[in-house]
Amino acid sequence: MTEVVTIKFRGRGKAYYFDPAGITAAAGEQLVVETSKGMELGSCVEGNHMVEDSDTVQPLRPVVRKATADDLRVAEINRSREAEAFEICKDMIKKHQLEMKLVDVECSFEGNKILFFFTADGRVDFRELVKDLAGVFRTRIELRQIGVRDEAKMLGGLGICGRPFCCNQFLEDFQPVSTKMAKTQSMSLNPVKISGTCGRLMCCLRYEQEAYEDLVKHVPKNGAFVQTVDGYGSVTLVNLLRQNVKVKLDGPGDAVVRTYTVDEIAEVPGGRPPEGEPLPQVLHYVPKPKEEPEPEPRWSMPQMLPEEEERAPAAAPEAAGEGQSKSSRRRRHKKKSQGGDAPVVRVEKVEKPDRPEKADKPHAVRGKGQPSQPRQKSPAAPGQEEKRSHRPNHRRRGGKPRQDRGEKPSGTP
Repeated sequence: MTEVVTIKFRGRGKAYYFDPAGITAAAGEQLVVETSKGMELGSCVEGNHMVEDSDTVQPLRPVVRKATADDLRVAEINRSREAEAFEICKDMIKKHQLEMKLVDVECSFEGNKILFFFTADGRVDFRELVKDLAGVFRTRIELRQIGVRDEAKMLGGLGICGRPFCCNQFLEDFQPVSTKMAKTQSMSLNPVKISGTCGRLMCCLRYEQEAYEDLVKHVPKNGAFVQTVDGYGSVTLVNLLRQNVKVKLDGPGDAVVRTYTVDEIAEVPGGRPPEGEPLPQVLHYVPKPKEEPEPEPRWSMPQMLPEEEERAPAAAPEAAGEGQSKSSRRRRHKKKSQGGDAPVVRVEKVEKPDRPEKADKPHAVRGKGQPSQPRQKSPAAPGQEEKRSHRPNHRRRGGKPRQDRGEKPSGTP
């Protein structure tokens, strides 16, 4: 195992391994490293980590130092020089009438070389252009012709899927792509629909090919004769990603087309047998038992919400003081408002003696529409006078008797 630091230049392209040389770097930091072109400023993608010895090419070039304020200032000056050199080179290309398209300009960290990238349909004689550029910048000039894929990788952009270019984001190198890959992935063979912004076949067709090749092994091809759980039929449509197919079942009358998963079908080897021969039994499908949901209990204890649990202890003193009189609660509230602690008053419930039950008296049932009859008094015993109540009439003020009822004042015979 070897300790390395992963670095990218200009935030794009391939990531390279460098020897940390005792420097502890973190992702996102700017580092000055030694390359084959001299000193360069790169961005750390992954800090100190271990990799296999077979993944590295020895000897590894070392990390010189972490970028200082002066290094960042030099890098900013080089960016401004690149923008200026780009405009000057475009004007000179028009002056020399060269059939080439300028793509990008890179200025070395030490400022001793300027590299121009361009695209062209064929070979271009740019010797006079190099002389003019060297006379303007007074440094080493290099022109490099690149392809349309490298142009898209440098400039970046959005693909037809709506996401940034794969080559600009994570692809390190370009691999050949063929139309057969699009056919395996059940895509349209129209070159316009399977081509990227650069005009070449999309790079995603290449790095997704292995996954599609594995999916094709488990799904029958379109038009294959298969046996399903409902009988025999022919495949009319295949969906590789969902791993299901549409099958046209054999039978009289209208065609019946149903969708089955891979587990519910089996391809008949050799295709449909000739007429008169028995159909082979190739499907051994065991349906999976359906998981029945657990029955809910008929009743359950009500659970208090967290808010109710917080309020429950506060309500206990109120429930304990329900039996107290209003006056005692007022006195306690008054003492609380004055700052004193109210004494705890315990009220005990006194049970009253049971009263003798009264005998039920018969009540006269009066029908609807019948007048009420006056109650008949029982006759007094001979020799005894009727006893009258000598209790004064308190229903009127002053205890005066009401004359309209024939009552006599208290104390009169």
